Amino acid sequence: MPSEGRRGPSVAPGSPSDHRANRFLAALDLEDFALLEPSLEAVILPRGTVLYEPGDPIRYTYFPHDAIVSLVDVMEDGRLAEVAMFGREGLFGLLSAFVSREAFGRYVVQIPGSVSRIPLDHMHEAIRTRPALQRQVLAYNEALLAQAYHTVACNAVHPVEARCCRWLLNTHDRLKQDALPLTHEFLAEMLGVQRSTVSATLRGLQGRGLIEQYRGGIVVLDRTKLEQAACECYRKIRFRFETLLPGTFAEPDHGNGPPSRSVWFAAPTPKPRR
Repeated sequence: MPSEGRRGPSVAPGSPSDHRANRFLAALDLEDFALLEPSLEAVILPRGTVLYEPGDPIRYTYFPHDAIVSLVDVMEDGRLAEVAMFGREGLFGLLSAFVSREAFGRYVVQIPGSVSRIPLDHMHEAIRTRPALQRQVLAYNEALLAQAYHTVACNAVHPVEARCCRWLLNTHDRLKQDALPLTHEFLAEMLGVQRSTVSATLRGLQGRGLIEQYRGGIVVLDRTKLEQAACECYRKIRFRFETLLPGTFAEPDHGNGPPSRSVWFAAPTPKPRR
């Protein structure tokens, strides 16, 4: 039985225009959105909701508004490794559903909020009949694969502090606020390290004035310096999304200082072959 049924989301009241709080849906042509709209349903996802476990049949494609969902790989010993993050810039419950219709891993809600969802069969039919929608889905899938590619490399070679800053920035991008409701325990799970390591890392960032901690959360104080402390993977992932899906990502500036130029990352010039 799908884990969705064990910890199901609740229906969220709201107008149909709420669906376009998701930037993927907002970027669609009016005709393509009109085709999807009758099948879209707004729901609320509480923190910690497990929408799918590995191997569960996928029933819906989700479009987050202000919720953030992580896809994690669950090891046999119970340890977790985050593979991808989904927010208002995109969707989930589609890439692995074209053939097997089974979830790659565990989809868990890290930041509670609202989403739109559509039955998978309806989404497949719309993609089949609407070429522009199909192109946008393919562009998003490419950006998502790039995110997973850089995340794997990042986890293998970059220090914890740089990865933590990347993770905080990714979350900050997807919210409309500087206060991030994240616990040390959850961050430790997503980064694949001990909770004590996360606590020491956050104390260091707070001591340098980049963040401020409060019970159950973190406030971003200086985004520009946080970007400078993050690894290159943050900029590479951000650049890939902006290149493939212009305008569907969150704004780089959240009102806590001058806009950072590092977000608008220029592709490196290829080195000449010898």
